[in-house]
Amino acid sequence: MSNENVSVVLAHGAWADGSSWARVITALDAEGITPVAAPLPLTSLADDVAALNRTLDRVAGPVVLVGHAYAGAVIAGTRSPRVKALVYVAALAPDEGETVADVFYRLPPHPFAPTLAPDANGLIWLPESAFAAAFAQGARSEDLAVLAAVQRPISPACITVPVGRPLWKDVPSWFLVAEDDRMIAPGTQRSMAARMQATVRSHPVDHTPIVTAPKLVTDIIREAVESVTEH
Repeated sequence: MSNENVSVVLAHGAWADGSSWARVITALDAEGITPVAAPLPLTSLADDVAALNRTLDRVAGPVVLVGHAYAGAVIAGTRSPRVKALVYVAALAPDEGETVADVFYRLPPHPFAPTLAPDANGLIWLPESAFAAAFAQGARSEDLAVLAAVQRPISPACITVPVGRPLWKDVPSWFLVAEDDRMIAPGTQRSMAARMQATVRSHPVDHTPIVTAPKLVTDIIREAVESVTEH
């Protein structure tokens, strides 16, 4: 089997949309790997898993599923037998019975991390200043402008519901640990990756390497794709 036969499905995190994967998409496409970005509503964890499943229905062949940040919980919620590998990019990986918030707040926040709270509509937005301070401190000013402009809020229903048995217990996983992450503590990432028994790649990058270090993200996705084609 060649890499062209494997579909890569990319799931965005909170305060983002599919455009956050733009540089990873173009890099994978240049290598002959077909990527599809799953549009998540960020209205509840169940809604997001359902949306991911609809995207999986649209792609062919075996799948490598990739999640950034919050979407780590989403990609572990699918039950599609066609998912052959998971890739976590500075992502959250709650175990059965845990919530996303449980793992997100496990360690004290970085001094530059924003305070998060629902607004009058019950939705959590990222303060605009947080994009440069914590979300993607390594990004160029034009990228920060786009990230802030397209941000989408997340509902507390995404992060306060205990998850079921995560898929990472049943398929191989890879984990890109972002050592300069100011949103999800690097220590939390390492502990999650260890209990997942994931293949770990650790880099001195910020919380959003899909924007600021796309080659590193593409490299780890390629590793997962090649493992699927070998089997």
